[in-house]
Amino acid sequence: MGELVAIQATVYGRVQGVFFRSFTAQKARELGLTGLVRNTPDGTVEVYAEGEKSKLGKLAAFIRVGPPAARVERIETVWKEYSGKYSGFTISRH
Repeated sequence: MGELVAIQATVYGRVQGVFFRSFTAQKARELGLTGLVRNTPDGTVEVYAEGEKSKLGKLAAFIRVGPPAARVERIETVWKEYSGKYSGFTISRH
């Protein structure tokens, strides 16, 4: 098993109303990551994911592109310490 870490990413662009959260959750679950994805009031999407560093890198690559209807303009990413407090990957309503 690789190094366990966390990533917090804020995704800017046309990322709400285009199935971005569902896309992100599906990719995270496929990679075996835990955490959450949510829309924010300012129109961005926030992603918090935990797991193996290499798999988080793969998730970051997926969200740089997003689903077909999305237009990702930029992503701000911060690496964080692994907390282990998530049991799965969820879509938050707020």
